[in-house]
Amino acid sequence: MRRKRMNVLPRACARLLLVSLLCTTGLCQWSKSNRCVLSRAKSCTECIRVDKDCSFCIDKSFEEPRCDLRENLLRSGCGEANIVYTWGEMRTEKNFSINTSLQRTQVSPQAMSMRLRAGEEMSFDMDVFQPKESPVDLYILMDFSYSMSDDLDNLKSMGHNLADFLQALTSNYTIGFGKFVDKVSSPQTDMRPEKLREPWHNADSPFSFKNVIRLTSNINHFSQELSKERISGNLDAPEGGFDAILQTAVCKDQIGWRKDSTHLLVFSTESAFHYEADGTNVLAGILARNDEECHLDSHGTYVFDTKQDYPSVPTLVRLLGQHNIIPIFAVTNHSYSYYEKLHKYFPISEIGVLQEDSSNIVELLHTAFERIRSKMDIRADFTPKALKTDFTSSVFEKTESGSFHITRGKVSKFHMHVKALEYIGGQHVCSLPEKDRQGVIHVKPTSLSDSLTVSAAVICDVCPCEQQQELDSPKCSFHGNFVCGQCICHPGWRGDTCDCSPASSPNNEACIRPGDAEPCSGRGECLCGKCQCYSEDQTLRFDGAFCEFDVLQCPRTSGFLCNDRGRCSRGACVCESGWEGPGCECPTSNDTCIDSRGGICNNHGRCECGRCICDMASLYTSSTCEISYSLGFQAVCESIRDCVRCQTWGTGNLKGNCSSCQLQIQMVEELKKEEAGEYCSFQDEDDDCTYHYTLEGDPSTLPNTTVRVQKNKECPPGSFLWLIPLLIFLILLLGLLLLLCWKFCACCKACLALLPCCARGRTVGFKEDHYMLRHSLMSSDHLDTPLVRSGSLKGRDTVRWKIHNNVHKQGVTSPAAANPKDLIPYGLSLRLARLFTQNLVKPDSRECEQLRKEVEENLNDVFKHIPGCHKVQQTKFRLQPNSGKRQDHTIVDTVLTAPYSAKPDIIKVVEKHVSHEAFNDLKVAPGYYTVTSDQDAQGMVEFQEAVELVDVRVPLFIRDDDDDEKQLQVEAIEVPNGIAKIGRRVVNITIIKEQASSLITFLQPAYSHSRFDKLAKIPVLREIIDNGKSQVTYRTRDLTAKDGRDYTFTEGELVFQPGETRKEVQVPLLELTEIDTLLNSCQLKQFAIDLLHPKYGAKIGRYPQTTVTIADPELVDGVPLMTGLSQVPQSPKGRLSAPLNPNAHALSSREISFNWFPPPGKPLGYKVKYWIQGDPESEAHLIDVKTPSAELTNLYPFCDYEMQVCAYNAMGEGTYSDVIHCRTLEEVPSEPGRLAFNVVSSTVTQLSWGEPAETNGVITAYEVSYGLVNDDNVPIGPVKKVLVEEPRKRTVLIENLRESQPYRYTVKARNGAGWGPQREATINLATQPKRPMSIPIIPDVPIIDAEGGEDYDSYLMYSADVLRSPAGSKRPSVSDDSDSRKALGIPDTPTRLVFSALGPTSLKVSWQEPRCEKEVQGYSVQYQLLNGGEVHRITIPNPSQNSVVVEDLLPNHSYIFKVKAQSEEGWGPEREGVITIESQVDPQSPLSPVPGSPFTLSTPCAPGPLVFTALSPDSLHLSWERPREPNGPILGYRITCEMLHGGGEPRTIYVEGDNLETTLTVPHLSENVPYKFKVQANTTQGFGPEREGLITIESQDRGAFSQFGGQQYMREVYKFPTEYTTKTSISHSSLDPHFTDGMVVTTQHVENSSSTLTQEFVSHTVMASGTLTQQVERQFYQA
Repeated sequence: MRRKRMNVLPRACARLLLVSLLCTTGLCQWSKSNRCVLSRAKSCTECIRVDKDCSFCIDKSFEEPRCDLRENLLRSGCGEANIVYTWGEMRTEKNFSINTSLQRTQVSPQAMSMRLRAGEEMSFDMDVFQPKESPVDLYILMDFSYSMSDDLDNLKSMGHNLADFLQALTSNYTIGFGKFVDKVSSPQTDMRPEKLREPWHNADSPFSFKNVIRLTSNINHFSQELSKERISGNLDAPEGGFDAILQTAVCKDQIGWRKDSTHLLVFSTESAFHYEADGTNVLAGILARNDEECHLDSHGTYVFDTKQDYPSVPTLVRLLGQHNIIPIFAVTNHSYSYYEKLHKYFPISEIGVLQEDSSNIVELLHTAFERIRSKMDIRADFTPKALKTDFTSSVFEKTESGSFHITRGKVSKFHMHVKALEYIGGQHVCSLPEKDRQGVIHVKPTSLSDSLTVSAAVICDVCPCEQQQELDSPKCSFHGNFVCGQCICHPGWRGDTCDCSPASSPNNEACIRPGDAEPCSGRGECLCGKCQCYSEDQTLRFDGAFCEFDVLQCPRTSGFLCNDRGRCSRGACVCESGWEGPGCECPTSNDTCIDSRGGICNNHGRCECGRCICDMASLYTSSTCEISYSLGFQAVCESIRDCVRCQTWGTGNLKGNCSSCQLQIQMVEELKKEEAGEYCSFQDEDDDCTYHYTLEGDPSTLPNTTVRVQKNKECPPGSFLWLIPLLIFLILLLGLLLLLCWKFCACCKACLALLPCCARGRTVGFKEDHYMLRHSLMSSDHLDTPLVRSGSLKGRDTVRWKIHNNVHKQGVTSPAAANPKDLIPYGLSLRLARLFTQNLVKPDSRECEQLRKEVEENLNDVFKHIPGCHKVQQTKFRLQPNSGKRQDHTIVDTVLTAPYSAKPDIIKVVEKHVSHEAFNDLKVAPGYYTVTSDQDAQGMVEFQEAVELVDVRVPLFIRDDDDDEKQLQVEAIEVPNGIAKIGRRVVNITIIKEQASSLITFLQPAYSHSRFDKLAKIPVLREIIDNGKSQVTYRTRDLTAKDGRDYTFTEGELVFQPGETRKEVQVPLLELTEIDTLLNSCQLKQFAIDLLHPKYGAKIGRYPQTTVTIADPELVDGVPLMTGLSQVPQSPKGRLSAPLNPNAHALSSREISFNWFPPPGKPLGYKVKYWIQGDPESEAHLIDVKTPSAELTNLYPFCDYEMQVCAYNAMGEGTYSDVIHCRTLEEVPSEPGRLAFNVVSSTVTQLSWGEPAETNGVITAYEVSYGLVNDDNVPIGPVKKVLVEEPRKRTVLIENLRESQPYRYTVKARNGAGWGPQREATINLATQPKRPMSIPIIPDVPIIDAEGGEDYDSYLMYSADVLRSPAGSKRPSVSDDSDSRKALGIPDTPTRLVFSALGPTSLKVSWQEPRCEKEVQGYSVQYQLLNGGEVHRITIPNPSQNSVVVEDLLPNHSYIFKVKAQSEEGWGPEREGVITIESQVDPQSPLSPVPGSPFTLSTPCAPGPLVFTALSPDSLHLSWERPREPNGPILGYRITCEMLHGGGEPRTIYVEGDNLETTLTVPHLSENVPYKFKVQANTTQGFGPEREGLITIESQDRGAFSQFGGQQYMREVYKFPTEYTTKTSISHSSLDPHFTDGMVVTTQHVENSSSTLTQEFVSHTVMASGTLTQQVERQFYQA
């Protein structure tokens, strides 16, 4: 049997894939992916090196594979004494307990030793002690370039301040000082003699590094020496600080570092740094690499600065770690970004912002030291390559850099993990040099001079049995050596006992099973009287003495061989322990039969094969033979309700006739919940009392059922029933009085407001006092809460407000408040003094990038003066609705990271600059800002004159640890500007968090991917609790891997539909560059993916984030090549077997490389067959090659091929290999299909085009270009380009073209190989027919402004119009098409009706001014519910106003709008449109939107957008999508086609059926004639709204119409009612010049007088000059 499989991976990956495929089909019966057996290890040592769990059986009578897991060998009959298995071992060599009275760092144990097998892991606990107070060595390394002169002056005066600081830290300290500039060579230093003597006035000669003051405890000496220092200078901005840092670390004696002290290195500069190989002198080979040695002379000056290069970042990290030095970078704002990135590469380091004159250095050191004291780094130095170490702690948190947050003065417990790797760079670790396999690892915590030593080695020993082999053993017939229980035969001999040689006479009779004719059942080869069964793909397929058993023919359970709980051997399943049965389908334990009381099957059945077989089964019997009242319990309650009332109280429908009831009634005082389980509760209609009962026993046998009834009913008090009507009357009366009072007060208030004395009084306050939100229905993290102003609206008022989170928790403080120095993100919102545009929501647009840069530069400049503030990030832009007269201004949202203590300063700075209306050069609008911290927020809103309502955007502080019901409080604090008084001051917001409907989590907390994968695919699982829709956001973030360098930042939404449980996050991985960037180093590359913002009742599960490790190519474990190829036997009778491991991969779009391994024997050559997938094999091409590889050429691009190979010798051809699949690469596509123009006006056209005839891959985009040309078709102006990235939408609408000017339009397509050739056409819109009175509906079509200024024009908007027939009309509506049909001077129909949602109940309606011979005087807007109701009219007397805002609409209801224009001659025709605002509503009040919920616009009743594709000069394809919300079930569609300006009868076509997308083929059209198409859905309620479109097939060149190149058409007839007649159609071969290849058309028509309906299947195939594409099947409906 020939099996097909895809093989496009590299050879090693293909083998690994093959192994996994075999395992899924049952060829692998062992766990661990059967690595032990699949290795086919021939020796004991080879076996135990395959995997840490592999064992070897040395029993000479053992017949199963000898290399296997230990438990499998025992199960197969190998004795315990005959199994060779190697264990790793670990010992404690030295362990003295920690003495906390000694004030120094200690570690326990002090020495360990371990031996591990490859792939094995070991771990042990270690204790570390750091005292509360320890000696401190502080060395200050300062930049002495000329720009640091004022810093030096300040430092000279701070000597005693530094001493006070150190004395506060510890009583045992030293302090030293060093200075650096840069290398004294060009180009770093000015080498002119006068500049070498004095680079600046009163400055010292330039130098690289000098140790000025050795570490000393004499602070007076330190101050005196420091006061003598003078500044120096250099040329370039970066400094040579790396040279100074390295010398400070390695020159321990000269610097004076003490053994048991904490070493702090303060690096102070205002410039960037030089690093290894960043200069031209190094690249030219002038300087040698840094030797990492001390080179200070007797004066402390570094003398090798001009002899060797700067050190690299990894070198500094390693050396400072080895010498226990902790760097503190004190840098200015100018260089902060460089060192912020640098300090993250040190396990423990700190960074602080230095003032321009270094005046805050003491405060900076104090902050840095406090943070350092709480951190500890544990390093493993001198680790051999074959081992990997890691440190964890169950008590202390691990930071991003790998250090731990600890508590000093206590013994800290850590866990050390050591793992022996299996492969390094594709090479097994046992083949590495001994120094890479074993060594002494030094484990050193921070500031610890002594370390824990771990002697570790990988076990690569030889099996003992291989050292005791019997040479020429009689057990091997003296023809081989007996080693580890098996014979290793000498060359020329084979067999288990080496008793067979190829020269021996064959004895096939011993291999023939009685009753068979062929040896070995035709499944093997008889060698020396024993069957050697054939194997498939290195795996045993047949077994038995005569190969009579197939290992795939054992019983299967649920499709799994032996239930995946055993293996198939000799035709029967050998089950794992705990399983039994013919197919291992039965567990041996009774765990699945245990009932709720701990018994077996409730003592009413027996347990067989893990299931209960109940003695008496019924509808109410559970799987453990227990009575389950939850199964139809309510139905049983209802069925016996009348009998219970009749037998108990003599009431109900059976009153007086209870003989038919056979219940056993038992009256009880009270039904106890724990006994009854569930109650039956009903109300007795006779007395309105509620009674309760329950039942015992099987409800299916009611005579045997006992009903327990509660004696006493629960009745309402009867003496007060007469009060109910009286109370209703009084409530109505009170309501009427309150209504009258309210009307009277409102009238008085309006009158008083007109008086001058009262006009000034007004109040502001919140509109509501309480909002209730459900967490599962929330779609955003904020709520727009309205503030209203009453009284006189003259003048301006600003209101300052504040928000408190979790006000229901009294006395609970924020976690951040515990440490004022901790950094937290502050959200900042400002209103800019510029209007909002849609480009600002597109992060990649030029306008958004420029504004973001302007905002961030100005804000960073303002906030840099606040200590600890970082740069702003995550800057976005939006609109704020309901914000007064400035609601069309841009709101900027950004995030500022700063210490918790900086909040008052931030608010003060924001208020100051908002009042000044500028942040430096950034202009902002006054009266608006928001500052949000972790638990509260405050801000300001503004009421301009005549504004009554504005919204406060309230952050809701949604956290995973929120209570099930939490409260926020928004408070209006004061009115700083204006005269308004605060009315309703407080509004409370309650957020109810329901129980989770589902849990969403990553499958694992960590993953590893190779860069070769190019895409990291991370699974996300959903555990369904309450089936429904769930949604979660995912987002990547940097760890040690960086966005843009190692991977591509990815974020998005995962939406789980009901029943879905698995999704996938895909993150693109980037390749390594040839020269990695400065800080890339060789450390592990990792990034994280977070799950955020669950919606629709979902919660984040066990793993809210996962860490992805990117394994660089040289670090990926290799996969060893399959061995033992020479052991595959030859086919019988001397014929060659199939070549081994065939593999194919594409070289280009027209070439494939095919290679394989030679089979056993001596082939003379090979024959390769290859053919196009889907073609018969008889049409295959055949080539003959002499080497085990072939290159297939002259192929078709992006085409699937199949291929086989066989070897041949003098005996003839051997067996062919399996069929291998391979697809050629993509090639650029051919030119797009014919261009079609739908001319709307002399300046507006719709351009459509067909898909390229030769796609040569997957089309990903189109580029449309257009520009002015002269009469000679030569461009005379700039060419505009439009990128259409949605390849299915092959149409654009181009506006604002120049009138009466010819344009040349070109379209080209792109696939994975690049851009193809372009199709072009030239057209002058003014020469085309006049546009219609009603503009066509072109929904979801990009609309391009020809006057735009960008290279690639942006899509300005998407049209969303829907035409609709008058209610009850049986014909589609037809707009007037001739000016003669209306009086001269009456306006045309308003064009481009556009809707914009402003909220869940309000929208903006816009239109374009219609064409009119006279001036337009105004407009009328009319709207009503689509299903009828009150008609609302809005009259607009201002002709320049072409939009109106409509309020108080009903959510989720469709409205029809009509807009018409008026001139002095009268009203023009109406433009109609249907629109719906979709939003979430309160289930208890369907007409009330949920506050803060999202809202979208839809046109649900009309068919989807009309898409035209020109097929030929006289035919086209028309397609549309199904209406999203039709008014009833769809029966079919009605399509109307007519010439736009008359001529010919209109065609009406009816298409039956309801499909997601419908396509119609329309023939018999004319070139250069505009046609109007209308499509309506026919539902059970009648015909719905129309979707209209215009199309013109513009004449172009008369050449080949390539879109039809190489197509075959087959059409299938639909069955129609009897009134249709059938006509057999034509069958012909077309050689029309319009077609490049022959086209055979076979058609069957079913006709009546007006229409024909045909189903047509199109399949592309190859012709002589065509190009093959993938086979496709499409359905068309043609009239």
